[in-house]
Amino acid sequence: MPKSIIIKNSGGPEVLKLQDVKVGSPGPDEIKVTNHAIGLNYIDTYHRSGLYPIKLPSGIGLEAAGKIEEVGSNVTEFNKGDNIAYASVPLGAYAQQRIIPSKIAVKVPDGISHELAATLMTKGLTTNYLLTKTYKLKAGETVLFHAAAGGVGQIFAQWANSIGAKVIGTVGSDDKIKIAQENGYSNVINYTKNDFAKEVMKITNNEGVPAVFDGVGKNTFAGSLSCLKVRGMMISFGNASGPLDPIDVPKEIQPKGLYLTRPSVGQYFTNQKELQEGANQIFEKVKYGKIKIKIFKRYKLSEAKSAHADLESRKLMGPSILIP
Repeated sequence: MPKSIIIKNSGGPEVLKLQDVKVGSPGPDEIKVTNHAIGLNYIDTYHRSGLYPIKLPSGIGLEAAGKIEEVGSNVTEFNKGDNIAYASVPLGAYAQQRIIPSKIAVKVPDGISHELAATLMTKGLTTNYLLTKTYKLKAGETVLFHAAAGGVGQIFAQWANSIGAKVIGTVGSDDKIKIAQENGYSNVINYTKNDFAKEVMKITNNEGVPAVFDGVGKNTFAGSLSCLKVRGMMISFGNASGPLDPIDVPKEIQPKGLYLTRPSVGQYFTNQKELQEGANQIFEKVKYGKIKIKIFKRYKLSEAKSAHADLESRKLMGPSILIP
Protein backbone atom coordinates (compact mmCIF):
# COMPACT_ATOMS: atom_id res chain seq x y z
CA MET A 1 0.00 0.00 0.00
CA PRO A 2 1.43 3.44 -0.91
CA LYS A 3 2.52 5.78 1.85
CA SER A 4 1.77 9.45 2.41
CA ILE A 5 2.60 12.12 4.99
CA ILE A 6 -0.55 13.08 6.89
CA ILE A 7 -1.00 15.84 9.48
CA LYS A 8 -3.82 15.67 12.03
CA ASN A 9 -2.83 18.70 14.10
CA SER A 10 -1.01 21.94 13.39
CA GLY A 11 2.42 22.29 14.95
CA GLY A 12 6.12 21.63 14.48
CA PRO A 13 7.78 19.02 12.27
CA GLU A 14 6.73 16.31 14.71
CA VAL A 15 3.12 16.45 13.41
CA LEU A 16 4.24 15.00 10.06
CA LYS A 17 3.21 11.32 10.13
CA LEU A 18 4.00 8.71 7.47
CA GLN A 19 0.96 6.48 6.92
CA ASP A 20 -0.35 3.85 4.54
CA VAL A 21 -3.09 5.26 2.29
CA LYS A 22 -5.50 3.71 -0.15
CA VAL A 23 -5.39 5.20 -3.65
CA GLY A 24 -8.29 4.27 -5.90
CA SER A 25 -8.95 5.13 -9.52
CA PRO A 26 -9.13 8.69 -10.88
CA GLY A 27 -12.41 10.45 -11.53
CA PRO A 28 -13.37 11.68 -15.02
CA ASP A 29 -11.15 14.80 -14.84
CA GLU A 30 -8.32 13.34 -12.76
CA ILE A 31 -5.09 11.44 -13.20
CA LYS A 32 -3.39 8.88 -10.98
CA VAL A 33 0.30 9.69 -10.51
CA THR A 34 3.25 7.84 -9.02
CA ASN A 35 5.54 10.53 -7.65
CA HIS A 36 9.27 10.11 -8.29
CA ALA A 37 10.44 13.35 -6.64
CA ILE A 38 8.71 15.83 -4.34
CA GLY A 39 9.54 19.53 -4.06
CA LEU A 40 10.29 20.94 -0.62
CA ASN A 41 9.00 24.50 -0.24
CA TYR A 42 8.84 26.97 2.63
CA ILE A 43 5.08 27.34 2.18
CA ASP A 44 4.80 23.70 3.32
CA THR A 45 5.88 24.83 6.79
CA TYR A 46 3.10 27.45 6.81
CA HIS A 47 0.50 24.77 6.07
CA ARG A 48 1.97 22.47 8.72
CA SER A 49 2.26 25.13 11.44
CA GLY A 50 -1.19 26.64 10.91
CA LEU A 51 0.09 30.03 9.73
CA TYR A 52 -1.90 29.26 6.59
CA PRO A 53 -4.88 27.39 8.08
CA ILE A 54 -5.97 24.17 6.36
CA LYS A 55 -8.72 21.68 7.09
CA LEU A 56 -7.37 18.77 9.11
CA PRO A 57 -6.56 15.93 8.81
CA SER A 58 -4.75 16.65 5.57
CA GLY A 59 -1.96 15.66 3.28
CA ILE A 60 0.78 18.22 2.78
CA GLY A 61 2.93 19.47 -0.05
CA LEU A 62 2.13 21.23 -3.32
CA GLU A 63 4.84 20.10 -5.72
CA ALA A 64 6.03 16.86 -7.26
CA ALA A 65 6.97 15.16 -10.50
CA GLY A 66 6.29 11.63 -11.63
CA LYS A 67 4.63 9.33 -14.11
CA ILE A 68 0.94 8.89 -14.93
CA GLU A 69 -0.49 5.49 -14.02
CA GLU A 70 -4.09 6.04 -15.08
CA VAL A 71 -6.18 8.80 -16.67
CA GLY A 72 -9.84 9.70 -16.14
CA SER A 73 -12.45 9.29 -18.87
CA ASN A 74 -12.57 13.01 -19.74
CA VAL A 75 -8.81 13.53 -19.84
CA THR A 76 -7.51 14.04 -23.38
CA GLU A 77 -4.29 16.04 -22.88
CA PHE A 78 -2.42 13.28 -21.02
CA ASN A 79 -1.81 9.57 -21.47
CA LYS A 80 -0.67 6.73 -19.25
CA GLY A 81 3.11 6.80 -19.01
CA ASP A 82 3.48 10.56 -19.51
CA ASN A 83 6.04 12.33 -17.33
CA ILE A 84 4.33 15.20 -15.53
CA ALA A 85 4.93 17.75 -12.81
CA TYR A 86 2.57 19.86 -10.71
CA ALA A 87 2.63 22.52 -8.00
CA SER A 88 -0.84 23.36 -6.75
CA VAL A 89 -3.63 22.53 -4.37
CA PRO A 90 -5.04 20.12 -3.38
CA LEU A 91 -2.36 19.49 -0.81
CA GLY A 92 -0.87 16.02 -0.67
CA ALA A 93 2.31 15.93 -2.75
CA TYR A 94 4.25 14.26 0.10
CA ALA A 95 3.08 10.88 -1.15
CA GLN A 96 4.27 7.88 -3.13
CA GLN A 97 1.12 7.81 -5.21
CA ARG A 98 -1.97 10.00 -5.43
CA ILE A 99 -4.81 11.27 -7.58
CA ILE A 100 -4.79 14.88 -8.78
CA PRO A 101 -6.93 17.05 -11.07
CA SER A 102 -5.46 16.88 -14.58
CA LYS A 103 -5.75 20.69 -14.84
CA ILE A 104 -2.87 21.25 -12.39
CA ALA A 105 -0.37 19.05 -14.26
CA VAL A 106 2.10 19.91 -17.01
CA LYS A 107 4.02 17.63 -19.34
CA VAL A 108 7.73 17.39 -18.64
CA PRO A 109 9.87 17.25 -21.79
CA ASP A 110 12.71 14.84 -22.49
CA GLY A 111 15.94 16.09 -20.99
CA ILE A 112 14.33 17.28 -17.74
CA SER A 113 14.52 14.70 -14.95
CA HIS A 114 11.82 14.14 -12.35
CA GLU A 115 14.17 15.53 -9.71
CA LEU A 116 14.76 18.72 -11.67
CA ALA A 117 11.08 19.09 -12.53
CA ALA A 118 10.13 18.77 -8.86
CA THR A 119 12.33 21.76 -8.04
CA LEU A 120 11.25 23.87 -11.00
CA MET A 121 7.50 24.13 -10.65
CA THR A 122 6.89 26.22 -7.52
CA LYS A 123 10.23 28.01 -7.60
CA GLY A 124 10.36 28.36 -11.38
CA LEU A 125 6.76 29.47 -11.80
CA THR A 126 7.24 31.91 -8.91
CA THR A 127 10.29 33.37 -10.61
CA ASN A 128 8.41 33.47 -13.90
CA TYR A 129 5.48 35.54 -12.64
CA LEU A 130 7.66 37.77 -10.45
CA LEU A 131 9.88 39.08 -13.23
CA THR A 132 7.69 38.66 -16.33
CA LYS A 133 4.23 39.50 -14.98
CA THR A 134 4.19 41.20 -11.55
CA TYR A 135 7.12 43.42 -12.50
CA LYS A 136 8.29 43.19 -16.11
CA LEU A 137 12.02 43.30 -15.57
CA LYS A 138 13.96 44.95 -18.38
CA ALA A 139 17.55 44.78 -19.60
CA GLY A 140 19.73 47.33 -17.85
CA GLU A 141 17.63 47.53 -14.67
CA THR A 142 18.99 46.76 -11.21
CA VAL A 143 16.59 45.33 -8.61
CA LEU A 144 16.82 43.90 -5.09
CA PHE A 145 16.01 40.31 -4.16
CA HIS A 146 15.93 39.03 -0.58
CA ALA A 147 16.94 35.44 0.31
CA ALA A 148 19.29 35.33 -2.65
CA ALA A 149 20.70 31.91 -1.76
CA GLY A 150 17.29 30.25 -1.54
CA GLY A 151 15.60 28.13 -4.19
CA VAL A 152 13.66 30.97 -5.85
CA GLY A 153 16.58 33.34 -5.37
CA GLN A 154 19.00 31.11 -7.24
CA ILE A 155 16.70 30.85 -10.25
CA PHE A 156 15.73 34.53 -10.13
CA ALA A 157 19.23 35.95 -10.60
CA GLN A 158 20.06 33.54 -13.41
CA TRP A 159 16.84 34.41 -15.24
CA ALA A 160 17.40 38.14 -14.69
CA ASN A 161 20.96 37.91 -15.97
CA SER A 162 19.75 36.05 -19.07
CA ILE A 163 17.70 39.11 -20.07
CA GLY A 164 20.42 41.63 -19.27
CA ALA A 165 19.27 42.81 -15.84
CA LYS A 166 21.28 42.98 -12.60
CA VAL A 167 20.21 41.86 -9.14
CA ILE A 168 21.45 42.92 -5.72
CA GLY A 169 20.87 40.08 -3.27
CA THR A 170 20.61 39.77 0.49
CA VAL A 171 21.38 36.70 2.57
CA GLY A 172 21.04 35.89 6.24
CA SER A 173 24.54 34.50 6.87
CA ASP A 174 28.05 34.80 5.48
CA ASP A 175 28.15 31.19 4.29
CA LYS A 176 25.37 31.98 1.82
CA ILE A 177 27.22 34.86 0.13
CA LYS A 178 29.21 32.57 -2.17
CA ILE A 179 26.08 30.67 -3.22
CA ALA A 180 24.37 33.91 -4.22
CA GLN A 181 27.45 35.11 -6.09
CA GLU A 182 27.72 31.83 -7.98
CA ASN A 183 24.14 32.25 -9.16
CA GLY A 184 24.73 35.67 -10.67
CA TYR A 185 24.08 38.37 -8.07
CA SER A 186 26.04 41.54 -8.84
CA ASN A 187 26.29 42.45 -5.13
CA VAL A 188 25.45 40.37 -2.05
CA ILE A 189 24.68 41.83 1.39
CA ASN A 190 24.38 39.97 4.70
CA TYR A 191 21.34 41.76 6.11
CA THR A 192 21.97 40.46 9.64
CA LYS A 193 25.31 42.33 9.78
CA ASN A 194 24.77 45.32 7.52
CA ASP A 195 22.04 47.88 6.88
CA PHE A 196 21.04 46.54 3.48
CA ALA A 197 18.97 49.63 2.62
CA LYS A 198 22.00 51.91 3.06
CA GLU A 199 24.16 49.49 1.07
CA VAL A 200 21.63 49.39 -1.77
CA MET A 201 21.56 53.20 -1.90
CA LYS A 202 25.39 53.26 -2.10
CA ILE A 203 25.42 50.67 -4.88
CA THR A 204 22.81 52.61 -6.87
CA ASN A 205 24.42 56.04 -6.28
CA ASN A 206 21.51 57.02 -4.01
CA GLU A 207 18.94 56.38 -6.74
CA GLY A 208 17.39 53.31 -5.15
CA VAL A 209 15.88 50.41 -7.04
CA PRO A 210 12.64 50.28 -9.06
CA ALA A 211 11.55 46.99 -7.48
CA VAL A 212 12.19 44.85 -4.41
CA PHE A 213 11.29 41.15 -4.39
CA ASP A 214 10.83 40.08 -0.77
CA GLY A 215 10.20 36.53 0.40
CA VAL A 216 11.64 37.18 3.87
CA GLY A 217 8.86 39.38 5.26
CA LYS A 218 8.91 40.93 8.70
CA ASN A 219 12.67 41.56 9.04
CA THR A 220 13.21 43.18 5.65
CA PHE A 221 10.00 45.04 4.87
CA ALA A 222 10.80 48.49 6.29
CA GLY A 223 14.29 48.59 4.81
CA SER A 224 12.95 47.50 1.45
CA LEU A 225 10.55 50.43 1.30
CA SER A 226 13.32 52.87 2.17
CA CYS A 227 15.56 51.84 -0.74
CA LEU A 228 12.87 51.96 -3.41
CA LYS A 229 12.77 54.74 -5.97
CA VAL A 230 9.80 57.07 -6.25
CA ARG A 231 6.92 55.00 -7.69
CA GLY A 232 8.89 51.85 -6.97
CA MET A 233 7.21 48.50 -6.51
CA MET A 234 7.37 46.42 -3.34
CA ILE A 235 6.64 42.77 -4.19
CA SER A 236 6.01 40.85 -0.96
CA PHE A 237 5.61 37.13 -1.64
CA GLY A 238 6.76 35.30 1.49
CA ASN A 239 7.11 35.33 5.29
CA ALA A 240 10.33 33.44 6.07
CA SER A 241 11.08 35.74 9.04
CA GLY A 242 7.45 36.01 10.09
CA PRO A 243 4.27 37.70 8.83
CA LEU A 244 4.24 41.42 8.12
CA ASP A 245 3.16 43.92 10.72
CA PRO A 246 0.17 46.13 9.83
CA ILE A 247 1.12 48.72 7.22
CA ASP A 248 0.66 52.46 7.78
CA VAL A 249 -0.17 53.51 4.22
CA PRO A 250 0.08 57.32 4.68
CA LYS A 251 3.45 56.95 6.42
CA GLU A 252 5.06 54.07 4.50
CA ILE A 253 3.53 54.03 1.02
CA GLN A 254 2.28 57.52 0.24
CA PRO A 255 5.51 59.62 0.55
CA LYS A 256 7.10 58.05 -2.54
CA GLY A 257 3.90 56.92 -4.27
CA LEU A 258 4.99 53.29 -3.91
CA TYR A 259 3.19 50.25 -5.25
CA LEU A 260 2.68 47.29 -2.91
CA THR A 261 1.55 43.88 -4.09
CA ARG A 262 1.22 40.45 -2.53
CA PRO A 263 1.12 38.01 -5.47
CA SER A 264 1.01 34.21 -5.69
CA VAL A 265 1.37 31.54 -8.37
CA GLY A 266 -2.36 30.83 -8.48
CA GLN A 267 -3.19 34.40 -9.49
CA TYR A 268 -0.93 34.31 -12.55
CA PHE A 269 -1.38 30.74 -13.78
CA THR A 270 -5.11 30.25 -13.64
CA ASN A 271 -5.60 27.34 -16.05
CA GLN A 272 -3.74 24.38 -17.56
CA LYS A 273 -2.81 26.27 -20.73
CA GLU A 274 -1.16 29.10 -18.76
CA LEU A 275 0.58 26.57 -16.53
CA GLN A 276 2.02 24.63 -19.46
CA GLU A 277 3.19 27.83 -21.18
CA GLY A 278 4.85 29.07 -17.98
CA ALA A 279 6.49 25.71 -17.30
CA ASN A 280 7.74 25.46 -20.88
CA GLN A 281 9.53 28.80 -20.49
CA ILE A 282 11.32 27.45 -17.44
CA PHE A 283 12.15 24.08 -19.01
CA GLU A 284 13.54 25.84 -22.08
CA LYS A 285 15.88 28.03 -20.05
CA VAL A 286 17.14 24.97 -18.18
CA LYS A 287 17.60 22.90 -21.34
CA TYR A 288 19.62 25.68 -23.01
CA GLY A 289 21.75 26.37 -19.94
CA LYS A 290 20.33 29.80 -19.10
CA ILE A 291 19.31 28.45 -15.69
CA LYS A 292 21.35 25.77 -13.93
CA ILE A 293 19.86 23.90 -11.00
CA LYS A 294 21.93 22.09 -8.40
CA ILE A 295 19.91 20.05 -5.93
CA PHE A 296 21.28 20.79 -2.49
CA LYS A 297 19.88 17.86 -0.53
CA ARG A 298 17.73 14.76 -1.01
CA TYR A 299 15.63 13.26 1.79
CA LYS A 300 13.61 10.06 1.96
CA LEU A 301 9.87 10.63 2.34
CA SER A 302 10.21 9.11 5.81
CA GLU A 303 12.64 11.94 6.66
CA ALA A 304 10.11 14.72 6.13
CA LYS A 305 10.41 15.83 9.77
CA SER A 306 14.14 16.37 9.39
CA ALA A 307 13.59 18.14 6.08
CA HIS A 308 11.19 20.61 7.68
CA ALA A 309 13.51 21.20 10.64
CA ASP A 310 16.38 21.95 8.26
CA LEU A 311 14.18 24.16 6.10
CA GLU A 312 13.04 26.29 9.03
CA SER A 313 16.53 26.60 10.50
CA ARG A 314 17.83 27.91 7.14
CA LYS A 315 20.20 24.97 6.66
CA LEU A 316 19.08 24.31 3.09
CA MET A 317 21.18 26.41 0.75
CA GLY A 318 19.37 25.55 -2.45
CA PRO A 319 16.57 23.44 -3.90
CA SER A 320 15.94 20.24 -1.94
CA ILE A 321 13.61 17.31 -2.52
CA LEU A 322 11.94 14.31 -0.93
CA ILE A 323 12.33 10.94 -2.66
CA PRO A 324 9.26 8.68 -2.18
